[in-house]
Amino acid sequence: MSTKGKVIKCKAAVAWEAGKPLSIEEIEVAPPKAHEVRIQVMATSVCHTDALNIDPNFKNGVFPVIVGHECAGIVESIGPGVTNFKPGDKVIPFYTPQCKKCKFCLNPHTNFCGKLRNLKNPTVDQELMEDKTSRFTCKGKPIYHFMGVSSFSQYTVVSDVNLAKIHDDANLERVCLLGCGFSTGYGAAINTAKVTPGSTCAIFGLGGVGLSAVIGCKVAGASRIIVTDINNEKFTLAKALGATDCLNPRELDRPIQEVIIEMTNGGVDFAIECIGGYQHMRAALDSTSVGGGTCTLVGVKAGDKALDVSPEELIMGRTLNATLFGGWKSVDSVPKLVNDYMNKKFNLDLFVTHTLPFDKVNEAYDLMNQGKSIRTILTF
Repeated sequence: MSTKGKVIKCKAAVAWEAGKPLSIEEIEVAPPKAHEVRIQVMATSVCHTDALNIDPNFKNGVFPVIVGHECAGIVESIGPGVTNFKPGDKVIPFYTPQCKKCKFCLNPHTNFCGKLRNLKNPTVDQELMEDKTSRFTCKGKPIYHFMGVSSFSQYTVVSDVNLAKIHDDANLERVCLLGCGFSTGYGAAINTAKVTPGSTCAIFGLGGVGLSAVIGCKVAGASRIIVTDINNEKFTLAKALGATDCLNPRELDRPIQEVIIEMTNGGVDFAIECIGGYQHMRAALDSTSVGGGTCTLVGVKAGDKALDVSPEELIMGRTLNATLFGGWKSVDSVPKLVNDYMNKKFNLDLFVTHTLPFDKVNEAYDLMNQGKSIRTILTF
């Protein structure tokens, strides 16, 4: 029986307020409007950003909200004006739109898009559809969208510029990772830091993003890849992916940046910070070499103070930058990344440590927050 044009009742995980577990609820998902696509989510994973925005220390969150932004699914129906998708297509949505018309999309040097409305914080952008209304209702109340995706629902509605059609044979329980984590870390090394052959690199944090950055550095031809994490159990996988040296800051008798500077005779060519927080950002910048070292920031931590940088540090030849979605132009790049995975250029299977039914989404959060998982896949 066709559901086109009808409200769909389905299961979703709703965050009613900050700091509380997600609540499994029955919600209503309205049909897509103009230039919108309704998707049946087949697989979604849990990312630290999903935890950040419901953290009580994060002051910009909106509630109630359906979080989740790393997923893959199948098109259920399309709204008026949609020409690039049809029901049955396998797709990956993402929080970085690509309209291909604005001044940013026409600029080859950025993956920003004018469809992003909040120019200060992308994680609190796209909380409503373009007409300023929600497609989600629960218990008679409208529910906010999350980063234009809201994957913690069996069905979601996204803009057609936040979506890419992918290969019909793609494994959705793996390529869903390309919706955020893997693409961000891999692209941070290749697109943003622009790691060069023969260079030395340091990666701070070995979650899904950090391990993806290891692969990016390896693919780019780095000769030495130093990784840091407080969980020694992650070092085996990091080495398998290309890491050459592993450091646990809790096992050192001095600041980690001092150790890295000594190991590399003055600092690394590229540092990629994938944790967030002042202390880690400061250590990453300090670990780069004068005269050309680059520090790329990826991680974000709720409630932390800003990084202070003196002009002298940059005058001495260091570069400080940051990445959004790994610098990829989303609509153009995600299908190519899917094909690269299918052609075995990189192995997403190694990142999946747990697979759980969707009802156990709070257990997936616990595994992530306790450092026991890299990525947990939730299936409906």
